[in-house]
Amino acid sequence: MKNFSTVGARLLVAMAFCGTTAVSATAQESRCEFRPNAPDQHTVARGDTLWDIAGTFLQKPWCWPQVWGLNRAEIADPHWIYPGQVIWFDRAAGRLRLGNKVGGNTASGEPGSARLSPQARIEGLGKDAIPAIAPGVIEPFLAQPLIVEADELKDAPRIVATDGNRVFLGKDDKAYVRGRLKGATSFQAFRPGKPLRDPVTKAVVGQEAHYLGTLALQKEAAPGTDVHTFIVTGAKEEMGVGDQLMRTEPVPVQNYVPHPPAVPVEARVLAIYDGVVHAGQNHVVSINRGKLDGLDVGATLQLYHVGQAVTDKSASKGWHNLGNPQVKLPDEQVGSLFIFRVFKRISYGLIMQATEPVVVGDVARTPE
Repeated sequence: MKNFSTVGARLLVAMAFCGTTAVSATAQESRCEFRPNAPDQHTVARGDTLWDIAGTFLQKPWCWPQVWGLNRAEIADPHWIYPGQVIWFDRAAGRLRLGNKVGGNTASGEPGSARLSPQARIEGLGKDAIPAIAPGVIEPFLAQPLIVEADELKDAPRIVATDGNRVFLGKDDKAYVRGRLKGATSFQAFRPGKPLRDPVTKAVVGQEAHYLGTLALQKEAAPGTDVHTFIVTGAKEEMGVGDQLMRTEPVPVQNYVPHPPAVPVEARVLAIYDGVVHAGQNHVVSINRGKLDGLDVGATLQLYHVGQAVTDKSASKGWHNLGNPQVKLPDEQVGSLFIFRVFKRISYGLIMQATEPVVVGDVARTPE
């Protein structure tokens, strides 16, 4: 490949990642830069993720959409990067290009390559596409109800009795359930845990849910009765009378491109999973913002410790020296968060980098 200068080229694109709003080159330059040591090319391999590849070339991986000029639809459906393809760093244009290795030279001057633009791949769509982030870390959070939003609890069906008055139910046992099924036949059982309070408003926005297993509808309640008959199809933990049900939703496809939120977002960390108090890289946390706040899957936020208020000992203490002058220290950036599942008011995020432990109450906001 042509040996351009290794000085980090700045991205000069005319349109923002949403594909509709023009922004100045100066505004883009302040946010998105290539790494000074970015390689000339990268051959996509199995096990790669969009986040890792973006970090190979870019100072900030969430600048990926600007590099390609992706619109919102393309951000949400990036099935165009597959193992074996080559990503070229076009230093002259300050852009990345996508190609395939082929035999012989091409008119572009790249030995053994053909330059292509990002495009949809129809055959085998999604089967082998490079994922946004490593799927193994987040799989339990894609299908299991680990958080239940406040308005879901009041209408959730619940187990009211068991066959033979069993205390606990296991696989293939029968359960009697009361509540509206709303046409669903497959459910997950959960036990409500501690309430999750917004760190700012102190209002309850959701509740932790302990996932117990799965049940399938055997017989819907007959007219004049309130009880449906279910069969336990899988049990992770013991379930019984009082436990609640949530309909099983299809596991969402999580192959969205890392990108900044479409609107400014200021959130707080609600909870940390895996039974830890402090979170680091590859830990999952929940935040108190969701779809209603403009978040979508793939949105990337920066994490900050909240700046503490401290006493300014050198300042005047005022009348009779009784004052206690305070100053607020700046918020300190400690990592980045990739949003991979979004509900109305709550989202799950995977910590991608962390320079210090993340704690409940930390700030998650739109990247600068």
